[in-house]
Amino acid sequence: MPADPAQRPWAGALAHPAREFAATRLEVRRGALPAGLRGTLYRNGPARLERGGVRVGHWFDGDGAVLRLCFGGDAAEASYRYVRSRGYLREEAAGRLLFGNYGMTAPGPVWNQWRRPLKNAANTSVIALDDRVLALWEGGGPHALDPTTLETLGETNLDGPGGRLEQQQPFSAHPKQDPETGDIYNFGVSIPGPNARLMLYRCDRAGRLQAKAQQPLSGVPMIHDWVLAGRWLVFLVPPVRISVWPVLLGLQSYAAAMSWRPELGTQILVFDRHSLELVARNETGPFYQWHFGNAACIDDGWLVLDLARYADFSTNQHLREVASGRTTTPTEARLWRMTLDPRTARIEEQAEMSPRSVEFPMVAPTEVGRPWRRTYMATHRAGTDTTAERYDGLACFDHAADRFIEADLGAGRYPSEPIIAPDADEPGRHWLVSVVYDGNADAGEVWVFDADRLDDAPACVLALPEVVPLSFHGCWRAAV
Repeated sequence: MPADPAQRPWAGALAHPAREFAATRLEVRRGALPAGLRGTLYRNGPARLERGGVRVGHWFDGDGAVLRLCFGGDAAEASYRYVRSRGYLREEAAGRLLFGNYGMTAPGPVWNQWRRPLKNAANTSVIALDDRVLALWEGGGPHALDPTTLETLGETNLDGPGGRLEQQQPFSAHPKQDPETGDIYNFGVSIPGPNARLMLYRCDRAGRLQAKAQQPLSGVPMIHDWVLAGRWLVFLVPPVRISVWPVLLGLQSYAAAMSWRPELGTQILVFDRHSLELVARNETGPFYQWHFGNAACIDDGWLVLDLARYADFSTNQHLREVASGRTTTPTEARLWRMTLDPRTARIEEQAEMSPRSVEFPMVAPTEVGRPWRRTYMATHRAGTDTTAERYDGLACFDHAADRFIEADLGAGRYPSEPIIAPDADEPGRHWLVSVVYDGNADAGEVWVFDADRLDDAPACVLALPEVVPLSFHGCWRAAV
């Protein structure tokens, strides 16, 4: 438990560097494992937020570690391992921080800052391929991991018939995989100078690059996520701009060089998924989003999408404070639904859907880019102090029933982004799996719910052998 009484119980999950553990069979604490829950869940997130007694500048700066949860119907096992990036290995050997990152400049004398050493933290998301798992980060290339041992195999450039990732062509943390073809789409923001380029990628299911394209952008915006919707790739570019020169000179971190520019509005970019060409551009009022839930084409060619929408960019400061274990900056996102015309990028209507603050909206992997009924998310419980607390509940919005449904984990428990896993035996049935930090007991757990009955008691609660810090994103790979 954190020693500072001003800190909330969630701070215990980030108070110390995470401890790795080898494959361990998990104890069932409540309920029973569903027989049809067969497959592997991978999660990634910042697991080490300090070295040599020095704290990182932002939650996004922590070294990534990947959790593997393998479900076999009657048993489950877990393992957890840091991504051995080059930067991680150098800092491990030195016993101190050496690099700048999203929220900090390089430590040490000013000439070290001018050299601008940045570390690929490999800490944001994962995607499971046939023979490897990719650990993803916003500003660089992916790291390949062994899917069973989580051994780091090294950085990969996704070399394929369509080329490969070159210098200044990052592969972002939010790829989308078409559930029918297996094709993987992603983007990266390349910053060669004062105006960025939006890089677009299409890979096959094995992760081999099939095609890439680029679109000039005005200034250097902050783009974290996007949506696949049928034949369209849709980006909402929020009015956040990065002042490049202070970053290039090593005078400011990326986070410090970002400014909220509401007068610019939110740009809407729609691309054809087959040609990767821009087909429509438009603009709407200012807001910010980290994450989308899903998008799909509906009747008469309209496109509908879900997102966790913030009024402004105060969320960035709030997340910086997470690394300190105490948050004081107010910020809230609500689930919103938008309907737009993909041929013109014009918004037809938009509405707030959730009664409380939410994040990490998610659908089942079989529904990505297709019509869906429920959007799952992490949420704050009724009465929770949304400024001081992390998300302490799970919920879904049933769009067909126009109903917000919650799972009550009890006070002092903090779930990760919900992952939706299809049942291997019953088509149409799904399970919600979330890694939970129990701040009351300073313990790690895995909670499994029937995704159609989220307001019932969990089907199963499993004990992890160590605390797994609050993390960002994960993926599900069904058993073969």
